[in-house]
Amino acid sequence: MGGSAPRGGCRLPVETTSFVDRREEQAAGRELLAKARLVTLTGPGGVGKTRLAAHIASRVERAFPDGVRYVALAGLRDPELVPLAAADALGLHDHSDRPPLDALVERLRDRRLLLVVDNCEHLLAACADLAAALLRGTAGVRVLATSRHRLGLTEEHLMEVRPLPVPDPDGDLSAAGSHPALALFADRAAAVLPGFRLTPANRAAVARLCRRLDGLPLAIELAAVRMRVLGLDQLLARLDDRYRLLTAGSPAALPRHQTLRAAVDWSHELCTQQEQSAWAHLSVLPGSFDLETAEAVCLGPAEGGCHGLGSLDVLEAVAGLVDKSVLVREDDPDGGEARYRLLDTLRHYGLDRLRERPGAEAAVRRRHRDRTQRYAAACEAAWFGPGQREIVARLRADRDNLRAALDFSLTTPGEALAGLRLAGTLWFHWHACGAPREGRYWLDRALDANPEPTPERARALWVSALLAGSPEDLTRGLRRAREARALAEQLGDPAEAAHADYVIGVVQLFADDLTAAHAHYETTVARGPVPGQHLSLHGLDMVELACAHAFLGRPDRATAVCEQALRLCEAHGEDWVRSYVLRILALAHAVRADWPRAEPCARQALRRKLDVHDVIGIGLTLDLLARIADGLGAAERTAVLLGGADRVWSDIDRDRWGSTALNSARRACETSARAALGPGGYERAYGRGEAFGLAEIVAYALDEELQGPEKQPELRMSPVRLTRRETEVAELVAEGLGNQQIADRLVIARRTAEGHVERILGKLGFSNRSQIAAWVTARR
Repeated sequence: MGGSAPRGGCRLPVETTSFVDRREEQAAGRELLAKARLVTLTGPGGVGKTRLAAHIASRVERAFPDGVRYVALAGLRDPELVPLAAADALGLHDHSDRPPLDALVERLRDRRLLLVVDNCEHLLAACADLAAALLRGTAGVRVLATSRHRLGLTEEHLMEVRPLPVPDPDGDLSAAGSHPALALFADRAAAVLPGFRLTPANRAAVARLCRRLDGLPLAIELAAVRMRVLGLDQLLARLDDRYRLLTAGSPAALPRHQTLRAAVDWSHELCTQQEQSAWAHLSVLPGSFDLETAEAVCLGPAEGGCHGLGSLDVLEAVAGLVDKSVLVREDDPDGGEARYRLLDTLRHYGLDRLRERPGAEAAVRRRHRDRTQRYAAACEAAWFGPGQREIVARLRADRDNLRAALDFSLTTPGEALAGLRLAGTLWFHWHACGAPREGRYWLDRALDANPEPTPERARALWVSALLAGSPEDLTRGLRRAREARALAEQLGDPAEAAHADYVIGVVQLFADDLTAAHAHYETTVARGPVPGQHLSLHGLDMVELACAHAFLGRPDRATAVCEQALRLCEAHGEDWVRSYVLRILALAHAVRADWPRAEPCARQALRRKLDVHDVIGIGLTLDLLARIADGLGAAERTAVLLGGADRVWSDIDRDRWGSTALNSARRACETSARAALGPGGYERAYGRGEAFGLAEIVAYALDEELQGPEKQPELRMSPVRLTRRETEVAELVAEGLGNQQIADRLVIARRTAEGHVERILGKLGFSNRSQIAAWVTARR
């Protein structure tokens, strides 16, 4: 299947500092990717493999109609998660019971894209399996990997990433700025010492220092940060002293890996005691984190060899580590809270330091797990409320740290029950935010490790059943839901029994047992919420009852139930359940053939589903909007919406997800549109919708002013020409960058970037950034 790239996946990492050009390596990488389907950038830690891979990928992106996606593996420890991480990066949401790698290959079989797989060295076998399956099971997928070691496949083409070349300090340095190592040092030094530049007086010292550091970019960056407090000659003298000590006075150079270790050791020694402690504590976090998480991991009394810090100490330590380039700060382009991360090399160094104190690593990881449990419980409590979009974004940003907390719990003796508790608490994340396959993975592991009859097991059983999305998994789902209800009743827990009841009805509904599902939900809705029951699931009881009424041809009763559910949602400012209520309300109007009332309800539902990235809900609602368009006699719009819906469904499962009633209605409007347009006209309109990405098809479906695809601005090739700079800005908007990120990438002021975006909107006659992105995609 052709078209634009899967949306909602991981784009290339945003750079926070300038990139010192590696023109020859970039050209060589592009040439290799042009003739080989698997290219691995190899080299020692700190040499710049990740940034080089990102730059190569960005330069070849136009050659891949389905785009470039980035899979970050530094935070993973479990090889079984590698195909799930790749699917997540690609925006795919598998609900089948097939092996994850088989499902991934099936989805990508007809795609033309580049997958960048970063930091493979600690998961070599799993990465090799991933690459081999993609190479042999698809024709248009290419893989660009980074690793300290080769993957070992016969199809693999290796490209060694060497340290930056350093000129002879005693040679001709008149063109010092043309040497990447010297330019890198000057750039990073100027960031901490404004006004610093290469001059005839300092060029030899800079060259000597870069040579001492073997041209390793990370080592050079760490040394340049010291220019804040040391002069260049002092910096070089202290570095020479440290290396002389390490080599016992031998004139021989250190091995390259020891050069980096020495540079990191030196940076560590120059940190305060609080900064050193924070560095070690924060190394248990494989992903980015906010200040609140940093405080939770670092604060507290001494335990198990782990020394806690005070809150003021943590803030000062984080600030100090950012100043020293140990922590990288990542700002939210929308003005949200700052996040931080440790480069992988520095994180492993911090772990080594933490492990020097017996029991310290387990104590800190336990702190992190306990903080994750508290945060997950707070998100669950707030889920039926106005902050859902923020919760979704935050949990997605924390996914590597969630995995670390779960892995610690399920691999550490005595912690398994806490892992079961955490996996169950995150039910709304697995179910509502498009992560069902990973949720089932963690829940299955946790249930196997905790066979005892506990409230945590009752919760995990019904959550696992809820995530059963494929027909072949429904039988197991029903069995687990009934087991959960029986266990909850045995334990005297009416809330978990009610939650399990909801899932039992869902399985009946999607197994097409409408009569049983209707009777089931009549009982649960009449009972009302029980103490402790999550209001989201009580609201969904009403949604499923209304759905059963609509499928059974009782639109008036469905409407009455929907109105009751809407009052509940509106009272709490809730959107996710409300999106389902609005979709069923639209369905009830559609059953009456009241198309003018059905359409605005469906559009409101779609807008809310996009906010929380409810991909299954988006697919269902697009199908319904196509049915409504068919009822309104808009055959071409029907075909475009069906094409867009099928593209969404292709990222969810091979076969259409849902019940016979849903699927038969969809087939009926397809038949009607095909008859109205003729085979050729239908295929053209369908293909235009199929070429949309997720955001574009939703934007198309929500545009109230558009009556057909011929008026859709994203599908027109505008005769207006943009300037070269405006074209660059439009490309970056299409990558999802905010104005500040565009300004940083192009080294211009934010106000200038804002002006470019406004002129682009004006020239093209657009009103929002998503239209620019779609226009760029169409031009490609």
